[in-house]
Amino acid sequence: MAQNPYARPAAGYSAVPRGGTPTYTEAWALIEASRRMAEAVAAYDQDQSKDNPRAIRDALRLNWRLWTVFQAEMTAATVPVSEDVRINILTLCKYVDTRTAALLVETTPEKVLQLVEINRQIATGLLEGLNKSVAAQKSATDAAKSDPKKASEKTAAAKNITPIDKTA
Repeated sequence: MAQNPYARPAAGYSAVPRGGTPTYTEAWALIEASRRMAEAVAAYDQDQSKDNPRAIRDALRLNWRLWTVFQAEMTAATVPVSEDVRINILTLCKYVDTRTAALLVETTPEKVLQLVEINRQIATGLLEGLNKSVAAQKSATDAAKSDPKKASEKTAAAKNITPIDKTA
């Protein structure tokens, strides 16, 4: 039997992210929900009687609540993403809603794993974007150390802000 890639680390919840980086927290939450769904499916597959899909349903409800939070955030008036991204996320939220409601009525482990994969893909994208942002900030910091004026101009250009030349 293959090793479960979502197995809980021995430390349990000690890996919960600290506040301050919402993107990382969102990615962590998606991965945690994925892990719980995958573990529930693995336990269900090992159960010969197949009488109690309760763990799967509990994991599905947790995932559903997470996606409901995303949906609520995307409907806020001050959402800091483009209209295209907002619409795509809301469309994905609707899909997760529909799929989860159907799975709560008729639990199919294979279809639960589709939600696991969606979560994993979104979390991967969030983490890649975060890594790029951190790398860009590090690059800007390094540039500021070597040439503060040039770095200031690059930072302003990146933010589409016109720098103020105090020597003029």
